[in-house]
Amino acid sequence: MGEAAAIILAEELGADHLLMDERAGRRVVKLRNLSVIGMVGTLLLAKQQGLIPNVKDILDDLLAQGTRISLRLYQYALTTAQE
Repeated sequence: MGEAAAIILAEELGADHLLMDERAGRRVVKLRNLSVIGMVGTLLLAKQQGLIPNVKDILDDLLAQGTRISLRLYQYALTTAQE
């Protein structure tokens, strides 16, 4: 339900990106021709812009707290961040 409201708001505001990690919601966003970015993508952008020193420590903390991140996405993030 929150995802639907976020999609509608993004459309109304003409948002550049919509932050969403939920798989079904991401599919809907793409069908509606909106740009979607997830938590890992946001971390990569933050590192690229010099807002955070590294991605690995944050991802490791998230994993330790029970956040589900696939090994493939984890490795992709570290490779992209050159860590």
